[in-house]
Amino acid sequence: MSGPLLPGATIGVLGSGQLGRMLALAARRMGYRVHVYSPERDSPAGRVADHEWSAPYEDLDAARGFARGVDVVTLEFENIPAETVEEISALAPVRPGLRALRTTQNRLREKEFLRGAGFPVTPFRAVPDRASLDAAIEEIGVPAVLKTAGFGYDGKGQTRISAPEDADAAWNALGGEAVLEAWVDFEAELSVVAARGLDGSFEHYGAVRNTHSQHILDLTVAPAGVPPEVEEEAVEIAAGVFEELGIVGTACVEFFLAGGGGLLVNEIAPRPHNSGHWTIEGAATSQFEQQLRAVCGLPLGSTHRPEPAAMANLLGDLWTNGEPDWPAALAMPRVSLHLYGKREPRPGRKMGHLTVRAPTPEKAAQRASSARESLHRNGKLTAET
Repeated sequence: MSGPLLPGATIGVLGSGQLGRMLALAARRMGYRVHVYSPERDSPAGRVADHEWSAPYEDLDAARGFARGVDVVTLEFENIPAETVEEISALAPVRPGLRALRTTQNRLREKEFLRGAGFPVTPFRAVPDRASLDAAIEEIGVPAVLKTAGFGYDGKGQTRISAPEDADAAWNALGGEAVLEAWVDFEAELSVVAARGLDGSFEHYGAVRNTHSQHILDLTVAPAGVPPEVEEEAVEIAAGVFEELGIVGTACVEFFLAGGGGLLVNEIAPRPHNSGHWTIEGAATSQFEQQLRAVCGLPLGSTHRPEPAAMANLLGDLWTNGEPDWPAALAMPRVSLHLYGKREPRPGRKMGHLTVRAPTPEKAAQRASSARESLHRNGKLTAET
């Protein structure tokens, strides 16, 4: 590519869920065409894209057809077979590239990359089989967490080991190559969402604080409210990770803030991230527009945040007693609703999110939680000052 891809070009997206949907909306607003590829039909992203390719990721003929019809490819889902990405890369640039994808779609490779590059990680051991688990427990100690080596997300594919005698049950629950990690008694979970351009430029949204429930992100508050030196270190580590992996696009580095202010990298997501959804209303350039700018070779946008913001996830559990009370939440000031177009609400399934802005991080968190709680109030509107 001799210059940036300008409006009118076609962006290919691997994956067709909510992240692809929000990227497609940002792209179409700026005049780009969007093709999405996944095994799904009538998907959240497919409904707002110009074209939806519905085929298995392993269908290399379909993948090549998809690649021939786009100018650049990015992703909203990292568990794409490497062979498919290689085939696509021969026909269109893929950003981020295969190295970032291969590293981050497997926990063991990711941990070994981080440790090898000198980034702080919790102690871990590879557990290729049941026989290795006992030795790993002896070295790491308990409590510990056993995680599948690949294809885990939102707390899936992991189990806690509180005592050595838990090993059999833990292994049987996962049943495959795994990683044993030392238990981290953390003070907070943080993340840094950022973007790296084709020219190596780097823009970040600072450190945000995340609260999880049942291993699923529940609430994000920006800024995180940590000491400046902790935020600076988190951003510096994130920038180093982006550089080492050659990431082009938006990605996220998740951290544990351990006692005494020490940071440990937990995971890397090579794509827009749930903890960056607040940027749609809360920053000058959303993480999705930033993704588009980066993969198209455009200048990265400003990440200025006019005031604190928060994001509350909306899971399928909200629909247990019928349609949530949307007017109640939207009656509150500075509350924005994003629904992902998923037809079937299920417990634990991410169906949408609320974002809010407020004068302080504490007020933003309280307002987001109150707005979400109001969805259960059967039509009783609640005013908030």
